Amino acid sequence: MEYKKIVLNKERNVSLTAMILDVGGEYRGIDARPAVLVIPGGGYMFCSDREADPVAAAYLRAGYHAFILRYSVGADALWPRPLQDYEEAMALIDEHAADWHVLRDKIAVVGFSAGGHLAGAAATLAKRRPAAAVLGYAVLREDTAHELGEDKPSIVAAVDENTCPCFLFATRTDSVVPIQNTLDMMSALNRCQTSFECHIYPYGPHGFSTGDPSIQGLETVFPRRGENWVNDSIAFLRDLFGDFGSQGMSEPVLRSHVNDDAMAWLSLDCSIARIFGNPEARRALAPTIQVMRERIQPFTPEMSFEDMMQALGKMALRELLTERGIHTERFDALNAALQKIPNI
Repeated sequence: MEYKKIVLNKERNVSLTAMILDVGGEYRGIDARPAVLVIPGGGYMFCSDREADPVAAAYLRAGYHAFILRYSVGADALWPRPLQDYEEAMALIDEHAADWHVLRDKIAVVGFSAGGHLAGAAATLAKRRPAAAVLGYAVLREDTAHELGEDKPSIVAAVDENTCPCFLFATRTDSVVPIQNTLDMMSALNRCQTSFECHIYPYGPHGFSTGDPSIQGLETVFPRRGENWVNDSIAFLRDLFGDFGSQGMSEPVLRSHVNDDAMAWLSLDCSIARIFGNPEARRALAPTIQVMRERIQPFTPEMSFEDMMQALGKMALRELLTERGIHTERFDALNAALQKIPNI
Protein backbone atom coordinates (compact mmCIF):
# COMPACT_ATOMS: atom_id res chain seq x y z
CA MET A 1 0.00 0.00 0.00
CA GLU A 2 1.17 3.51 -0.82
CA TYR A 3 0.59 6.24 1.76
CA LYS A 4 0.69 9.93 0.91
CA LYS A 5 -0.26 13.07 2.81
CA ILE A 6 -0.82 16.00 0.47
CA VAL A 7 -1.25 19.56 1.69
CA LEU A 8 -4.07 21.28 -0.19
CA ASN A 9 -4.00 24.58 1.70
CA LYS A 10 -1.20 25.27 4.15
CA GLU A 11 -2.78 28.40 5.63
CA ARG A 12 -6.03 26.61 6.49
CA ASN A 13 -4.34 23.30 7.36
CA VAL A 14 -6.31 21.45 4.68
CA SER A 15 -4.88 18.09 3.62
CA LEU A 16 -5.71 14.94 1.72
CA THR A 17 -4.33 11.64 2.98
CA ALA A 18 -4.20 8.99 0.25
CA MET A 19 -4.04 5.27 1.02
CA ILE A 20 -3.52 3.53 -2.31
CA LEU A 21 -3.80 -0.25 -2.49
CA ASP A 22 -1.79 -2.36 -4.91
CA VAL A 23 -3.25 -3.63 -8.18
CA GLY A 24 -2.14 -6.14 -10.79
CA GLY A 25 0.45 -8.83 -10.18
CA GLU A 26 -0.95 -11.24 -7.63
CA TYR A 27 -4.14 -9.17 -7.52
CA ARG A 28 -5.33 -10.93 -10.66
CA GLY A 29 -8.09 -9.22 -12.57
CA ILE A 30 -7.75 -6.01 -10.55
CA ASP A 31 -6.20 -3.21 -12.58
CA ALA A 32 -8.07 -0.38 -10.83
CA ARG A 33 -10.21 0.01 -7.73
CA PRO A 34 -13.18 2.04 -6.50
CA ALA A 35 -12.44 4.51 -3.74
CA VAL A 36 -13.92 6.31 -0.76
CA LEU A 37 -13.25 9.85 0.39
CA VAL A 38 -13.68 9.92 4.18
CA ILE A 39 -14.82 13.23 5.68
CA PRO A 40 -14.60 13.25 9.51
CA GLY A 41 -16.99 15.17 11.71
CA GLY A 42 -16.22 17.68 14.43
CA GLY A 43 -18.83 20.44 14.19
CA TYR A 44 -16.68 22.36 11.68
CA MET A 45 -14.45 23.09 14.68
CA PHE A 46 -12.00 20.19 14.19
CA CYS A 47 -11.69 16.92 12.25
CA SER A 48 -12.29 13.88 14.42
CA ASP A 49 -9.51 11.28 14.46
CA ARG A 50 -12.05 8.60 15.40
CA GLU A 51 -13.88 9.19 12.12
CA ALA A 52 -10.77 9.23 9.97
CA ASP A 53 -8.21 6.38 9.94
CA PRO A 54 -10.46 3.73 11.57
CA VAL A 55 -13.11 4.35 8.91
CA ALA A 56 -10.60 4.35 6.08
CA ALA A 57 -9.19 1.04 7.35
CA ALA A 58 -12.61 -0.63 7.07
CA TYR A 59 -12.91 0.25 3.38
CA LEU A 60 -9.28 -0.63 2.69
CA ARG A 61 -10.02 -4.13 3.97
CA ALA A 62 -12.86 -4.30 1.45
CA GLY A 63 -10.46 -3.50 -1.39
CA TYR A 64 -11.25 0.20 -1.81
CA HIS A 65 -8.63 2.91 -2.05
CA ALA A 66 -9.22 5.33 0.81
CA PHE A 67 -8.68 9.08 1.06
CA ILE A 68 -9.18 11.26 4.13
CA LEU A 69 -10.03 14.94 3.73
CA ARG A 70 -9.12 17.27 6.59
CA TYR A 71 -10.99 20.39 5.55
CA SER A 72 -11.25 23.99 6.74
CA VAL A 73 -12.47 24.26 10.33
CA GLY A 74 -12.84 26.86 13.04
CA ALA A 75 -12.52 30.44 11.82
CA ASP A 76 -11.56 29.11 8.39
CA ALA A 77 -14.82 27.17 7.92
CA LEU A 78 -16.79 30.02 6.34
CA TRP A 79 -18.96 28.55 3.61
CA PRO A 80 -18.21 27.58 0.89
CA ARG A 81 -14.56 26.99 1.87
CA PRO A 82 -15.14 23.41 3.10
CA LEU A 83 -16.95 22.58 -0.15
CA GLN A 84 -14.08 24.15 -2.09
CA ASP A 85 -11.70 21.89 -0.15
CA TYR A 86 -13.77 18.90 -1.25
CA GLU A 87 -13.71 20.09 -4.88
CA GLU A 88 -9.94 20.44 -4.76
CA ALA A 89 -9.54 16.99 -3.23
CA MET A 90 -11.73 15.39 -5.89
CA ALA A 91 -9.88 17.27 -8.64
CA LEU A 92 -6.58 15.93 -7.31
CA ILE A 93 -7.91 12.36 -7.18
CA ASP A 94 -9.20 12.74 -10.73
CA GLU A 95 -5.86 14.14 -11.90
CA HIS A 96 -3.99 11.16 -10.46
CA ALA A 97 -6.65 8.52 -11.19
CA ALA A 98 -4.51 6.72 -13.76
CA ASP A 99 -1.38 6.73 -11.55
CA TRP A 100 -3.31 5.68 -8.47
CA HIS A 101 -5.49 3.18 -10.37
CA VAL A 102 -8.74 4.77 -9.23
CA LEU A 103 -12.02 4.11 -11.06
CA ARG A 104 -13.18 7.70 -11.60
CA ASP A 105 -16.87 6.80 -11.80
CA LYS A 106 -16.80 4.73 -8.59
CA ILE A 107 -15.81 7.18 -5.85
CA ALA A 108 -18.02 7.49 -2.77
CA VAL A 109 -17.90 10.05 0.02
CA VAL A 110 -18.24 8.83 3.62
CA GLY A 111 -19.08 11.62 6.05
CA PHE A 112 -20.02 11.89 9.72
CA SER A 113 -21.97 14.59 11.58
CA ALA A 114 -20.63 17.92 10.25
CA GLY A 115 -18.48 15.88 7.86
CA GLY A 116 -21.75 14.27 6.81
CA HIS A 117 -23.05 17.75 6.08
CA LEU A 118 -20.04 18.36 3.82
CA ALA A 119 -20.47 14.91 2.22
CA GLY A 120 -24.14 15.74 1.68
CA ALA A 121 -23.16 19.04 0.09
CA ALA A 122 -20.81 17.11 -2.19
CA ALA A 123 -23.72 14.88 -3.22
CA THR A 124 -26.11 17.75 -3.90
CA LEU A 125 -24.23 21.00 -4.57
CA ALA A 126 -20.74 20.17 -5.81
CA LYS A 127 -19.46 20.46 -9.37
CA ARG A 128 -17.63 17.14 -8.96
CA ARG A 129 -20.29 15.00 -7.38
CA PRO A 130 -19.46 11.55 -6.01
CA ALA A 131 -21.05 8.36 -7.32
CA ALA A 132 -22.46 7.57 -3.86
CA ALA A 133 -22.61 9.05 -0.37
CA VAL A 134 -22.48 7.30 3.00
CA LEU A 135 -23.92 9.69 5.59
CA GLY A 136 -23.50 8.84 9.26
CA TYR A 137 -25.59 10.73 11.85
CA ALA A 138 -25.22 13.62 9.45
CA VAL A 139 -26.32 17.24 9.74
CA LEU A 140 -28.78 17.63 6.87
CA ARG A 141 -31.71 19.85 7.89
CA GLU A 142 -31.57 23.63 7.67
CA ASP A 143 -32.22 24.20 11.38
CA THR A 144 -29.47 21.79 12.44
CA ALA A 145 -27.05 23.07 9.79
CA HIS A 146 -27.51 26.63 11.07
CA GLU A 147 -26.30 25.44 14.48
CA LEU A 148 -22.96 24.88 12.71
CA GLY A 149 -23.09 28.43 11.34
CA GLU A 150 -25.74 30.55 9.68
CA ASP A 151 -23.91 30.21 6.39
CA LYS A 152 -24.22 26.40 6.21
CA PRO A 153 -26.80 25.28 3.61
CA SER A 154 -29.62 22.79 4.01
CA ILE A 155 -28.74 19.50 2.35
CA VAL A 156 -32.31 18.19 2.40
CA ALA A 157 -33.51 21.24 0.46
CA ALA A 158 -30.77 20.72 -2.14
CA VAL A 159 -31.68 17.11 -3.00
CA ASP A 160 -32.73 16.76 -6.63
CA GLU A 161 -32.79 14.18 -9.42
CA ASN A 162 -29.01 14.51 -9.82
CA THR A 163 -28.29 13.57 -6.21
CA CYS A 164 -26.29 10.34 -6.02
CA PRO A 165 -27.49 7.20 -4.21
CA CYS A 166 -27.07 7.43 -0.43
CA PHE A 167 -26.52 5.06 2.47
CA LEU A 168 -27.83 6.60 5.71
CA PHE A 169 -27.31 5.51 9.31
CA ALA A 170 -27.96 7.04 12.72
CA THR A 171 -29.34 6.26 16.19
CA ARG A 172 -32.79 7.15 17.47
CA THR A 173 -31.46 8.65 20.71
CA ASP A 174 -28.76 10.87 19.20
CA SER A 175 -28.95 14.00 21.36
CA VAL A 176 -26.62 16.09 19.18
CA VAL A 177 -28.03 15.64 15.66
CA PRO A 178 -31.77 14.91 15.84
CA ILE A 179 -32.92 11.82 13.95
CA GLN A 180 -35.24 14.01 11.88
CA ASN A 181 -32.18 14.93 9.81
CA THR A 182 -31.89 11.37 8.54
CA LEU A 183 -35.64 10.90 8.18
CA ASP A 184 -36.04 14.07 6.11
CA MET A 185 -33.10 13.12 3.90
CA MET A 186 -34.65 9.73 3.29
CA SER A 187 -37.94 11.38 2.30
CA ALA A 188 -36.18 13.80 -0.05
CA LEU A 189 -34.31 10.98 -1.78
CA ASN A 190 -37.55 9.04 -2.07
CA ARG A 191 -39.30 12.00 -3.74
CA CYS A 192 -36.56 12.12 -6.36
CA GLN A 193 -36.67 8.35 -6.96
CA THR A 194 -33.00 8.15 -5.85
CA SER A 195 -31.75 4.81 -4.56
CA PHE A 196 -30.96 4.72 -0.85
CA GLU A 197 -30.57 2.43 2.14
CA CYS A 198 -31.20 3.57 5.71
CA HIS A 199 -30.39 2.03 9.12
CA ILE A 200 -31.66 3.67 12.30
CA TYR A 201 -30.56 1.91 15.47
CA PRO A 202 -32.82 2.26 18.52
CA TYR A 203 -30.24 3.79 20.85
CA GLY A 204 -26.66 4.95 20.95
CA PRO A 205 -24.56 8.11 21.30
CA HIS A 206 -23.60 10.64 18.69
CA GLY A 207 -20.20 10.14 17.10
CA PHE A 208 -19.89 6.35 17.40
CA SER A 209 -17.75 6.04 14.26
CA THR A 210 -17.54 2.37 13.23
CA GLY A 211 -19.02 1.28 16.56
CA ASP A 212 -15.95 -0.78 17.46
CA PRO A 213 -15.16 -0.66 21.20
CA SER A 214 -11.48 -0.18 20.39
CA ILE A 215 -12.37 3.30 19.15
CA GLN A 216 -14.77 4.29 21.93
CA GLY A 217 -15.99 2.19 24.84
CA LEU A 218 -19.62 1.73 23.83
CA GLU A 219 -20.53 -1.68 25.20
CA THR A 220 -23.16 -0.40 27.66
CA VAL A 221 -24.80 2.26 25.49
CA PHE A 222 -24.62 1.03 21.90
CA PRO A 223 -26.20 -2.03 20.28
CA ARG A 224 -23.50 -4.37 19.01
CA ARG A 225 -25.37 -4.73 15.72
CA GLY A 226 -24.70 -1.03 15.20
CA GLU A 227 -21.28 -2.05 13.89
CA ASN A 228 -23.09 -3.66 10.95
CA TRP A 229 -23.41 -0.34 9.16
CA VAL A 230 -19.81 -0.73 7.96
CA ASN A 231 -20.35 -4.06 6.18
CA ASP A 232 -23.82 -3.01 5.06
CA SER A 233 -22.47 0.17 3.45
CA ILE A 234 -19.76 -1.82 1.68
CA ALA A 235 -22.41 -4.23 0.39
CA PHE A 236 -24.47 -1.22 -0.77
CA LEU A 237 -21.49 0.15 -2.70
CA ARG A 238 -20.83 -3.28 -4.24
CA ASP A 239 -24.44 -3.44 -5.40
CA LEU A 240 -24.08 0.04 -6.89
CA PHE A 241 -20.52 -0.13 -8.27
CA GLY A 242 -20.18 -3.85 -8.97
CA ASP A 243 -17.79 -6.23 -7.20
CA PHE A 244 -14.28 -7.44 -7.93
CA GLY A 245 -14.08 -10.20 -10.54
CA SER A 246 -11.54 -11.98 -12.71
CA GLN A 247 -12.38 -9.66 -15.63
CA GLY A 248 -12.55 -6.45 -13.62
CA MET A 249 -15.58 -5.06 -11.82
CA SER A 250 -18.84 -6.93 -12.27
CA GLU A 251 -22.01 -5.27 -13.49
CA PRO A 252 -23.96 -3.37 -10.80
CA VAL A 253 -27.23 -4.84 -9.55
CA LEU A 254 -28.53 -1.55 -8.12
CA ARG A 255 -29.57 1.37 -10.29
CA SER A 256 -28.93 4.93 -9.13
CA HIS A 257 -32.65 5.70 -9.45
CA VAL A 258 -35.75 3.57 -9.02
CA ASN A 259 -36.74 4.54 -12.56
CA ASP A 260 -35.81 7.05 -15.26
CA ASP A 261 -38.93 9.22 -14.98
CA ALA A 262 -36.80 12.22 -14.02
CA MET A 263 -34.38 11.81 -16.92
CA ALA A 264 -34.44 14.02 -20.03
CA TRP A 265 -35.14 11.14 -22.42
CA LEU A 266 -37.35 8.08 -22.16
CA SER A 267 -36.01 4.57 -21.62
CA LEU A 268 -37.23 1.08 -20.75
CA ASP A 269 -36.49 2.02 -17.14
CA CYS A 270 -39.17 4.70 -17.10
CA SER A 271 -42.48 3.81 -15.49
CA ILE A 272 -45.26 2.28 -17.58
CA ALA A 273 -47.41 5.33 -16.87
CA ARG A 274 -44.75 7.69 -18.23
CA ILE A 275 -44.18 5.64 -21.40
CA PHE A 276 -47.83 4.82 -22.13
CA GLY A 277 -48.73 8.46 -21.56
CA ASN A 278 -46.45 9.53 -24.42
CA PRO A 279 -48.04 9.03 -27.87
CA GLU A 280 -44.67 8.99 -29.64
CA ALA A 281 -43.41 6.28 -27.29
CA ARG A 282 -46.50 4.16 -27.91
CA ARG A 283 -45.91 4.39 -31.64
CA ALA A 284 -42.26 3.39 -31.26
CA LEU A 285 -43.25 0.38 -29.14
CA ALA A 286 -46.36 -0.61 -31.14
CA PRO A 287 -45.22 -4.22 -31.93
CA THR A 288 -44.20 -4.80 -28.31
CA ILE A 289 -47.46 -3.34 -26.99
CA GLN A 290 -49.38 -5.68 -29.29
CA VAL A 291 -47.55 -8.68 -27.82
CA MET A 292 -48.27 -7.32 -24.33
CA ARG A 293 -51.99 -7.23 -25.17
CA GLU A 294 -51.82 -10.88 -26.19
CA ARG A 295 -49.81 -12.17 -23.23
CA ILE A 296 -50.81 -10.04 -20.25
CA GLN A 297 -54.15 -11.01 -18.79
CA PRO A 298 -56.06 -8.36 -16.82
CA PHE A 299 -56.72 -8.99 -13.14
CA THR A 300 -60.46 -9.41 -13.79
CA PRO A 301 -62.54 -10.14 -16.91
CA GLU A 302 -64.06 -6.66 -16.69
CA MET A 303 -60.66 -4.94 -16.72
CA SER A 304 -59.33 -3.67 -20.05
CA PHE A 305 -55.67 -3.74 -21.11
CA GLU A 306 -55.49 0.02 -20.63
CA ASP A 307 -56.90 -0.33 -17.11
CA MET A 308 -54.31 -3.03 -16.44
CA MET A 309 -51.47 -0.75 -17.55
CA GLN A 310 -52.83 2.03 -15.36
CA ALA A 311 -52.88 -0.33 -12.38
CA LEU A 312 -49.24 -1.26 -13.07
CA GLY A 313 -48.32 2.32 -13.90
CA LYS A 314 -45.56 2.76 -11.29
CA MET A 315 -43.72 -0.34 -12.48
CA ALA A 316 -40.74 0.13 -14.83
CA LEU A 317 -41.54 -1.18 -18.30
CA ARG A 318 -38.30 -3.20 -18.38
CA GLU A 319 -39.38 -4.98 -15.20
CA LEU A 320 -42.77 -5.96 -16.62
CA LEU A 321 -41.36 -7.13 -19.95
CA THR A 322 -38.69 -9.19 -18.16
CA GLU A 323 -41.27 -10.73 -15.84
CA ARG A 324 -43.46 -11.79 -18.78
CA GLY A 325 -40.59 -12.71 -21.14
CA ILE A 326 -41.68 -10.23 -23.80
CA HIS A 327 -39.13 -9.09 -26.39
CA THR A 328 -36.24 -9.41 -23.91
CA GLU A 329 -33.92 -10.13 -26.84
CA ARG A 330 -34.83 -6.72 -28.29
CA PHE A 331 -34.21 -4.64 -25.17
CA ASP A 332 -31.22 -2.78 -26.64
CA ALA A 333 -33.18 -1.79 -29.76
CA LEU A 334 -36.29 -0.84 -27.78
CA ASN A 335 -34.24 1.23 -25.37
CA ALA A 336 -32.43 2.97 -28.22
CA ALA A 337 -35.78 3.89 -29.80
CA LEU A 338 -37.13 5.30 -26.53
CA GLN A 339 -33.97 7.30 -25.84
CA LYS A 340 -34.68 9.38 -28.92
CA ILE A 341 -37.96 10.59 -27.40
CA PRO A 342 -37.99 13.57 -24.97
CA ASN A 343 -39.36 12.67 -21.54
CA ILE A 344 -42.24 15.12 -21.25
